[in-house]
Order: sequence, then C-alpha cells, then structure tokens
Amino acid sequence: MASGPRKPAPRQRAPKPQVQAPGAALRAEAARALARIAYEGVSLRHALADANPRIADSRDRALLAASLFAASRWWLRLDAALDALTEKPLPARAREVRALLVVGVAQLAVLGLADYAAVGSCVDAVRLLGHTPYAGLVNAVLRRFLRERAMLDARLDREPVTHHAHPRWLIDAIRRDWPQQAEAILEANNHEAPLTLRVNRRRCTRDDLLGKLRDAAVDASAHVELPEAIVLAASTDVTRLPGYADGLFSVQDGAAQRVVDLLDLAAGQRVLDACAAPGGKAAHILECAEVELFALDSDAARLPRVRENLARLGLAATVAVGDAAEPAAWWDGRPFQRILIDAPCSATGIIRRQPDIKLHRRGADIAPLAVTQQKLLRALWPLLAPGGRLVYATCSLLRAENEAVLAEFLAACDDARALPPPERFGHAAGAGRQNLPGEGGMDGFYYAVLEKIP
Repeated sequence: MASGPRKPAPRQRAPKPQVQAPGAALRAEAARALARIAYEGVSLRHALADANPRIADSRDRALLAASLFAASRWWLRLDAALDALTEKPLPARAREVRALLVVGVAQLAVLGLADYAAVGSCVDAVRLLGHTPYAGLVNAVLRRFLRERAMLDARLDREPVTHHAHPRWLIDAIRRDWPQQAEAILEANNHEAPLTLRVNRRRCTRDDLLGKLRDAAVDASAHVELPEAIVLAASTDVTRLPGYADGLFSVQDGAAQRVVDLLDLAAGQRVLDACAAPGGKAAHILECAEVELFALDSDAARLPRVRENLARLGLAATVAVGDAAEPAAWWDGRPFQRILIDAPCSATGIIRRQPDIKLHRRGADIAPLAVTQQKLLRALWPLLAPGGRLVYATCSLLRAENEAVLAEFLAACDDARALPPPERFGHAAGAGRQNLPGEGGMDGFYYAVLEKIP
C-alpha cells in the first residue's frame, strides 16, 4: 500500500543568543587575578600587570584596578561576610568563584557600583570562568548581601580582624608598638594613598611641571612640605602625563622623598645605594648632587628597571648585582662617604599603597627580617669612610625592624653615633624617627642617621 505524502518536519528555532551583561569579562578577569593574590601569594602589582593586557578599554582597566585594590584591602572583612551568606564552603576547585563573590561585594560595598550592574555582570562572569553551575549561587549570595548588609556590618564590626580588615598578628603588633596611634594607623591603612610625583630638578622646576599639568587639565598641587613633590588629586596612568617621556618627574611617595635629604649630599662624594631597585632613591640622589653613585641590588631581574629609570631621567650611575651583606664579592676597596640602606622589611608602612601585604605578610617573618637588617648594617659599616654618614630607612612600622635593630648595632659598634633626624620626620623612635601612615599625607617610614666617628 502506497504511503501518503510526508509532512514537512517542523522548523527548529535557532536558540536565542545569550546577551552577556556589560562588564562580565572584566569581572571574570578580576576574579582570576584576585584568586591568584589571595590563594597563591601573587602580589597585587604582578596580578594586575598580567591582567591589564587582556582589558582593551582604559576605563575598564581603571575599574579592574579599583576592584582589585578594594577587594585586597577589605578581603579579611568581605571574605568573612561570605561565610555568613553561604551555607557551606565552596570547594577548592571553585576558588575563582569565591574570589568573584568578593569582587562583587567589594564593588557594591566599597566602590558603590549600582546593584544591577555588579550583580548581573558577576552572574555572567561566573559562566565565563567555566563555573556555570554556580551562577544561581552567585546571584543569590550577592542579592542576600544587599538585603542583609546592615546586619552583616554590625556583626563584622564586633571583631577586630573583620572590623579593621587586618590580620590579628599585625593588629596586636601595631597596638603594642604604637598604642596611642594604633586606631589611626589601622584606619589610615584602609584609605587609598595619594599619587605623588618627584620633580627632576635637573630638567625642570616644580612650577614648570605644575603648569604643564594644569594645561593638560590634571588636578595637581604642590606638597606643602617637600620642595620637589607634587600631589595628584586622582590616580592616573602616569606614563600619559606631560613630561613623563622627557624625564621631568618620577613617581615617589613623600615619605620616600625625605630619605635623600638625610644623606647631606655634596659634589664629589662616593655614594652607595645598597638596596637600589627599583631605583627611585638612586635617581633622587643623582638629581640632588654631582656624586659618584654605586647602585647595588641582589635581584638581577630588577636591575633593568633601575637602568631604564635612570636613562629616562638623564642620569648615570654604576649599576651592579650583588648581595650587600657580602661586600667581598663586589666592593673595590674604595670607601664611600655616604651609604644608604633602604632595608628589606615587612612593608607594614605602605599598606595603603600595597594592601595585599595584609594577606601575604606573616608575624613569623619579622624576626628573620631583623636578622637580615642587622647583617646589612654590620657588613656595610666598614665600607663607610671616617666622618661619613649612613642612612638606615625602612617602610616598616614595627620597632623590631627599626629602633631595635639600630639599638643592637650601636651597642656593638663603638665608632658609630646616631644623629637624630629633625622632628618633622615623625615620632621619636630610639635612634631615629617614625612617620606613621597618613601623617603629612605620606606613607609609614622609619629614618635613622649614623655617623662614623673619625
């Protein structure tokens, strides 16, 4: 029996293309970078540098940076908030999802982004990360945060670690070393540091550079205390500022700019910058006086940046790799009239600028750092000419790395005497002085000056 004509198969509708929320790719990139910072110990600076090339728009790169800084600065608070918003921990394989949630909460609570923008983009971002099954969770957690934020804030404020977003060991150390100033330090650490420039006095004046910045509609002002410093009202890509390519300025916080003043430089001196990378203080030394500078650093990978910075600024020095604690390997036997030891330290004075320090530094690091600092002082002191001056500086707040190191060295060295820095350098701290974070708009920095008795 012949069959009848076949009915045409119903036409299949093409699936609707999924519209991705604006900013989803940016948030996925932020989550990947934050996971590296929080779980792998990668520095914020390196994680951001790796992520930036994958973000084409400059405004998106600015939001990426703001998101990573906010999430790193407040991680210890925001990550704890997620514990209250989720029924069970995410598995280790979903760390990027956890990081994405912290990014989302940081954008809502810290950066003040619109609810619809942050939530929708984070939901789409979790799919871009390859964790689609968690899309519903991300949506639910972020919306629950918005509903319960006031209650969460009250709970988190009851505990010092989550209130200040600092690790317990560091809170205890700051309260022990600076009991009267501890609360102000902890608060200052959670504020973004201003962007400060140092004018290259060999190529222009501060007034000239301020004029160029004004012509480019950059909001900038002269620092009230430092003669070569300019403070910008907002962070920006400094390589795009007028005068950068011509070497008219460097980026350097005011607290670091003060260091070179203590060297009391004069033409013809032989000067050692013992821990020179990335070269900011080395360049400042050369801008201030016609000296013979030997810029040393133990990390060969960081020295190209020193050379690049000096070349851009039109300056010249002998740049060498070497361990400052082992002079026999690099010293030619000629004494130095000035030595700068910008010593490796906990960096607890620059948390405003590098908030990931709160995630990466441990209390157990401090004693070994103090041993290294003591080794540097003892190894380099014989290289200083009689009547010469050595400046010891750190960007640490902790007395164990600063006044305790100097006290031990002075007790063991009978041809060294301390020359107290001027009062404007901060609080008296043993043989030196300590600027605390935020004071004068500057970073936390320790300064001490030693003179070799002839």
